[in-house]
Amino acid sequence: MLFRSERMATFDSLTGLPNRAQFRTHLSRALELLSQTERKFAVLSIDLDRFKNVNDTLGHQAGDRLLSLVAQRLKACVRDNDIVARFGGDEFVVLQREMEQVEDGGELAGRLVKALSAPYEIDGQCVLIGASIGIAVAPEHGDDPEELLRNSDLALYRAKAAGKGDYRYFSADMDEEMQARRTLEIELREALRTDAFELHFQPLIDLQSGVVTTCETLVRWRHPTRGLVPPTQFISVAEETGLILALGEWVLRRACAEAVTWPARVRVAVNLSSIQFQAGKVVDLVSSALAASGLPAERLELEITESILLADTEDTLKALQQLRDMGVRISLDDFGTGYSSLSYLSSFRFDKIKIDRSFVRDVANRPDAGAIIQAITGLASTLGMCTTAEGVENPEELEWLRAQGCKEVQGFLFSRPLPARDLRA
Repeated sequence: MLFRSERMATFDSLTGLPNRAQFRTHLSRALELLSQTERKFAVLSIDLDRFKNVNDTLGHQAGDRLLSLVAQRLKACVRDNDIVARFGGDEFVVLQREMEQVEDGGELAGRLVKALSAPYEIDGQCVLIGASIGIAVAPEHGDDPEELLRNSDLALYRAKAAGKGDYRYFSADMDEEMQARRTLEIELREALRTDAFELHFQPLIDLQSGVVTTCETLVRWRHPTRGLVPPTQFISVAEETGLILALGEWVLRRACAEAVTWPARVRVAVNLSSIQFQAGKVVDLVSSALAASGLPAERLELEITESILLADTEDTLKALQQLRDMGVRISLDDFGTGYSSLSYLSSFRFDKIKIDRSFVRDVANRPDAGAIIQAITGLASTLGMCTTAEGVENPEELEWLRAQGCKEVQGFLFSRPLPARDLRA
């Protein structure tokens, strides 16, 4: 019984790998031996990509079997004197002992990424995941357990931010970047508490009539020292920390309340994050915002990006259909810049396709950009969908888009995003 209790305290019950406590013991011993052997070692922090999708679609038992298979593959890739541990969830760590050179860490990380990305068979189904890895090398990147683990985590964060399925070594600028990110997170929380955000709106123009049909909602942060901060500088942090749920609700409710004061023919468009869909309360939130504001559902347009549909989950499509059934319009934003764009048009009938500004900007210089716009407008017309071109900045672009059958335009040629008071005027 005592032996069993000791084992439970030092080993992961699911995979049989050492747990966090035992790994720290091995790491401390490696640091003690470092001064004697002068042989470098590395800490590799591993996070599985798309593991959550397996749990969501196949269930937690399948997820547990996948974790056991991952543990087997990890052990098969390392030497006998290396240590593979599971820290919990889909987090694994490797202690790579007695390296000949710093590059050995990258070579091992490359093998691990390749091994973990190969297909798995679980309950008769083929499962594909990936892995991102951060590497910290002793003594260059730290000389105590906490520092090495923290720095390998920072490198892992950079690997995931770079697109996943790869590895990164720790560098000093990562620490500075993380400190800046933590400061930004703290300030974002305070901004939500003190209501330091405001909404700006950019009109969409109907090309046939020349009137405003819709105004897109864009959030701005009134920072005490940086001034008016655009969303490109804080939305990603809000999504990573989950603050996007509170911020997104605030934006939706304020936008609906503002749109009620506009002429009845003008709709309001609000962007939704994939995190809001994952939380599973989008339909209730939209219904509540419409009821509280008194805005008719047909005057609300929700803009989503292809990333929301990337997993093509049944719950996401069900939520979109429920919103459509309420009368809310659904737009696909930044069309053509994501993955498998055409497949989304067959899985859900959108009211509008927004052509990304990168194509509009390059119309004059790139024949392929013009061909893509022609194809999108033709396809949308056939499917009964409206097309909106983003980022229109000069009359030449406008006339070209008009000739191609584009229905709506949006851009600085007509108006920059405006505060609500200026928009009304």
